[in-house]
Amino acid sequence: MGLQGSDGSDGRFSRYVKGLASVISHADRVKPLLDYYTGLLMPYERKSVEPMAAVTSPARTAAQHQSLLHFVGQASWSDEKVPAKVCETVLPAIERAGPIEAWIIDDTGFPKKGRHSVGVARQYSGQLGKQGNCQAAVSLSIANRGASLPVR
Repeated sequence: MGLQGSDGSDGRFSRYVKGLASVISHADRVKPLLDYYTGLLMPYERKSVEPMAAVTSPARTAAQHQSLLHFVGQASWSDEKVPAKVCETVLPAIERAGPIEAWIIDDTGFPKKGRHSVGVARQYSGQLGKQGNCQAAVSLSIANRGASLPVR
């Protein structure tokens, strides 16, 4: 499975993940990191580890599921160093299109069917266009006319 595009995106993606791997502290986490990011980019609706495992390792889905669960839920890595590395890597590319012009603060509602996810409550969701069960998240991004980068 690859993410190859006509612009060499497969190679750029691999270099990007290797850069992130440099701050997650253990070599044995590089493959799950690559698989997790690959899963996030795949064109399917659910971004949980079960469908990611089926797509990233169809021949050994159960083992891949366990590996991704461990990576996401148990493996320790710095939640300060990883976003800092993302900014260090991506910000220069964004600024080649011009200086940062705006900070964007946005709230997003994620519709949920059940009540078991953290923060689920009956509240207004723009995605639903009404009140319903959802999680709400607030993000901060920086942007110019060419691109944006979520920073928190």
